[in-house]
Order: sequence, then structure tokens, then C-alpha cells
Amino acid sequence: MGTTLQLYNTLSRKKENFEPLNPPHAGMYVCGPTVYGDPHLGHARPAVTFDLLFRYLAHLGYRVRYVRNITDVGHLENDADAGEDKIAKKARLEQLEPMEIAQRYTNSYHDAMRRLNVLPPSIEPRASGHIMEQIALVREILKRGFAYEVNGSIYFDVEAYSKKYTYGKLSGRTLSDLMANTRALDGQDDKRNPFDFALWKKASPEHIMRWESPWSVGFPGWHLECSAMSTKYLGETFDIHGGGLDLMFPHHECEIAQSVAACGHDAARMWVHNNMITINGQKMGKSLGNFITLEELFTGTHRLLTQAYSPMAVRFFILQAHYRSTLDFSNEALQAAEKGLQRLLAAKKTLPHLKPADKSTLDVSSLAAGCRAALNDDLNTAVALAVIAEWIKNINAVKAGTDALTAADIEQLNADFTLITSDILGIKDDSQATDQKNLSADLINLLLNLRQQAKSSKDFATSDKIRNELAALGVTVKDSKEGFEWSLR
Repeated sequence: MGTTLQLYNTLSRKKENFEPLNPPHAGMYVCGPTVYGDPHLGHARPAVTFDLLFRYLAHLGYRVRYVRNITDVGHLENDADAGEDKIAKKARLEQLEPMEIAQRYTNSYHDAMRRLNVLPPSIEPRASGHIMEQIALVREILKRGFAYEVNGSIYFDVEAYSKKYTYGKLSGRTLSDLMANTRALDGQDDKRNPFDFALWKKASPEHIMRWESPWSVGFPGWHLECSAMSTKYLGETFDIHGGGLDLMFPHHECEIAQSVAACGHDAARMWVHNNMITINGQKMGKSLGNFITLEELFTGTHRLLTQAYSPMAVRFFILQAHYRSTLDFSNEALQAAEKGLQRLLAAKKTLPHLKPADKSTLDVSSLAAGCRAALNDDLNTAVALAVIAEWIKNINAVKAGTDALTAADIEQLNADFTLITSDILGIKDDSQATDQKNLSADLINLLLNLRQQAKSSKDFATSDKIRNELAALGVTVKDSKEGFEWSLR
């Protein structure tokens, strides 16, 4: 299209022209979810951000290999080298197999992504399916002298690495800062330095997820999977590595170190990070009571919500802000996004039915040109949506007769509007599906209220029948002090 896409490279701290190694191909690796719980609002932003990048690169003519992983092993409770594996902990609490937990929440994540109109990646590897590749990577790092073994566990030697390469170049943290600010944790006495990180951990007797390795029966460290899988599917050098800003340190920093230690050079040419979502100005967290799952958003069942919001309203809300800016969630912000979405969808329906004139009073090429300029400038969706909003006013003016377009211009505008909003921004009319989903939620709540009445009347046969029938339909019910909670599997 004769345009240059510029992306903000976190590694260089500036915008850089996107120039793939083997045009017109592009390789992109994005850190996907750790599947130990229902997908939440924090999962939606990176998914929509990199879906947009995937769509736009394809629109520009690139053949994109988009790899997004599933973390189903190795992610410990404190995101480092201590604590229980998050999936194994969930499995123990629910008395299920760990892979059953992983599959359940992978299915839940895929369903949420489908409803948000996020395209599936080209490849979606799982950490548990690439244990041999991770073991091979550990072997190579050991061979090159950047790791050490202690009691069956393998740790990356940050100090040895820093003598030859620069650890911290992505996040800006220096080795001296790490030495001054990292304290030793209980249970990590095996490490030479507290800032070293695990490549392979020897499994304790109670650890459920474990594999044979040359060093011990154990499991890979959390950071290792992305280095191993990106190399397997994209080669030792690829174009873009993406993820949330919260992953920059330590996860992505450790990835860089592992890849450089094994291959002698950086794997990703460009690092792209989306910023975080806050809720009414606060970081989202279960302890703060503002943790919102996507299912709660879509059904309106969270206490902070005054209504249900369609997946497209959530997608539109995310696209309203530049991906590198903090996005603050509130009912008011989502209501405004929903109104903006409805204006866009109404204009889209109006366009094909505009009455043509002999002469145009508007330049229809400015829609595509304005949106292209905004998206080429580091995916600036906020500006692109402002251009679209201006054209929604123009469409309404043509409908009212205060402006005019020829038949050819109406056809061109309709094609451009559909291309930009549907194919690139991924916005569609999901009102019918949302109405059906809201009806389903209302019916479930009605049945569960009837169940509560049956329990109060000591009609336990009816109470159990309602619960069992809902369970067979994929509805998980949890009784609480306030009444009940439910979710869809």
C-alpha cells in the first residue's frame, strides 16, 4: 500500500519502521494466558491489541505467522522460583487432574476470544507439549556456561551472563540494581545469587506435574517455555515479540537472556507491550474486590457492574485508547463505549441505503487515508476511531440531505468503512448473540432463584434436580452466604 508501519520498540524506547526479515513474511510471538482461572478483563487487552496487529499486518500484505502460547505448567505462585504451580494448586483444591484444569480454562479462554472476535493464532503451542524442546534449551545454556546445577535443579547464572552480555536492557534494570534490591527468599538457598532464575526445577514429592530430565524428575521454569517455543516455530530470529507490560520484568527480560545465552544473539527484533487496565483508578486484584471476569462483564453479574456489556462494547472500549496508555475501566466508560459502538453500527447500516447525488460535497478518500495514517503511527486506534466518528457525522449529514455523495462515492465509502471497522478493527454487530446470551443468563438466574426457594422450603429433591440439570448443561453453581454464584464451563 506504499505506507510504512511504525511500532514503538520497547527495547529501543522509540518508534521504529517495521521491516521484517523476509518480506512479505512476518513472525510474531505473543505470550498467551496461564490457564488456571476464568479469563478476565486483563486478558482482553493484549488479546485485542495483538489481534489488531495481526489483522493490520495481513491487510498490509504480509503473510503472518502468529504464535500465541498457552502456559499450562511451570508458572509458580509468586511468578519466580518458589511456591506451588498455579495449575497444580487449582487441581488439588478441586480434586481434578491438572490437565483437566488446564483444558477447562483453555476452553473458557477460547470462548471469550471468539466472542471478542479475536482471530485464532496461526499456532497455539502448550508448554506441556514442548518439554523436550525446553530440556534441549537448558542443555545448550549449560554447555555455554550460563547456568549451573544444584541438587537436580538448573539455575540461570545472571552474573556470568552479564560479564559478556547486557542483562536488563529491556526493562532498564542493571545488575548492580538487582544486587542491591533483590533479597534471598526462603527455600531458594540453592541459588548462587537471589536474582538467578530457574530453568529446571527438581520436583518435590508432592508436586503433581513432573517429567524426566538429565538432572532430575522435575518441571521447567516459567520463562523457559517462550524461548523454546518461539525458536521452534519462528526460528532463532523473528520480527515481533509481544505481551502485557506486566511481563516485561522478569518474564521477558529472562526470555532475552535465555535466547542470547543459547544462540549468541537476540531472538526478537522488536518488543511491543500493551499497558495495563485499571478499574476506577485502581489496579485490578481479587483482594481489592474489583477483579472482573469476562463472563461477569458479558452477563453483568459482578457487583461493580450496573448492566451487562456485549463483547463488542468491550472491544470498542479497548480500542478507544492507544495500546501503550493506561486504560481505566468504569461503568461510565463502558456505557460511553457502548453508545459509540451503536453509532458506528447504525452508520454502517445506513451507508448502503444513502440516496446518491449527481455531485459529491465530501472527499471519501479521507476516511481510508486518515485511518491508515493513524494505524501506521504505532497502531493509534484512538485517532482512527476519531476519524471514523467524524465520518459517522458525515454519513448522517448525507442522510439528512445537508451533504451529498455520488453513487460511486457511496460504494467506495461503504467498502472502506467495512474494511476498516470489520476486517481491521474487528468490530461486528453482535447484538443478536448478546440478546440470546442475556436471555440465557436471566433464565439461569431464574432457575437458581427457584432452587433457593426449594432449599428454603426443604424441598431438597427439587433443589438437587435443578443443580444437576444445570451442571449437565455446563453451568457450575457455587452456594455462598449471599445466595449463589454461577459460571459457564
